Amino acid sequence: MNVTHHRTAEIDGIGIFYREAGPADAPVVLLLHGFPTSSHMFRNLIPALSDRYRVIAPDYPGYGQSAMPDRAQFAYTFDRFGELVDGLLDRLGVTAYAMYVMDYGAPVGWRLALKHPERITGLIIQNGNAYDEGLKEFWDPIKRYWASGAEADRKALHVLVTPGITKFQYTDGVADVSRVSPDNWVHDQALLDRPGNADIQMDMFYDYRTNLPLYPSVQAYFRKHLPPTLIVWGKNDTIFPADGAHPYKRDLPDVEFHLFDTGHFVLEDKADEVFPLIRDFLDRKISKSSR
Repeated sequence: MNVTHHRTAEIDGIGIFYREAGPADAPVVLLLHGFPTSSHMFRNLIPALSDRYRVIAPDYPGYGQSAMPDRAQFAYTFDRFGELVDGLLDRLGVTAYAMYVMDYGAPVGWRLALKHPERITGLIIQNGNAYDEGLKEFWDPIKRYWASGAEADRKALHVLVTPGITKFQYTDGVADVSRVSPDNWVHDQALLDRPGNADIQMDMFYDYRTNLPLYPSVQAYFRKHLPPTLIVWGKNDTIFPADGAHPYKRDLPDVEFHLFDTGHFVLEDKADEVFPLIRDFLDRKISKSSR
């Protein structure tokens, strides 16, 4: 088993933590995490891939072990996250990579793909949105905040960073909750509870509105470049339901499409089913890609 290294690089003055494993000259797989977690969500996938791939999993600012700069000096936006991940890849000398995108990782990854379409060797999409159909009832309170910008609507979203909702994200739609480690929500909640972090999350909820105008460009990228794509999606997810998975077929006719009987965090209870699919996809589609 390859060793996973835990490192921090200063990118634009911000400490960006990342996990890295695998041969330095192997094809790169970039793992982009979602909310409310961090690269911790990939702790089991990394060793499952790193015998053959160079795996890189960063934490965004305010998440995991990366720096949490003051909101007065740092803009918590998806644009900024994309710039910092791009800067990290430049620092690491990475010029071609497959992307695993999940939840917030999707809009971060789409920005990278739009900026550097020639660098993307493949996509693995897990409950990450690129279509209007994917934003259902769960998003209604967030959309109200987008529309109003009002403090009352912002405060109403604070429930989304409470322990009950953090646990819900891991357990909702899961048939056998005993397969999901409770360390997940304990770990995530401890980081959400840091002084000032709740306001960072509210900023990110508000900035999510900037992703929707990008969807046509992202879909055009799919149609033009036809990146090899694997979808591994929890079909019982309340946040990003399967309504958001099916539209990928319109723009990616050769997509390898799999829905699983689980919720938001597919890797937690379906790793035994998902990991072999990911390995097989990467081995067929990007194992000979340029580094």
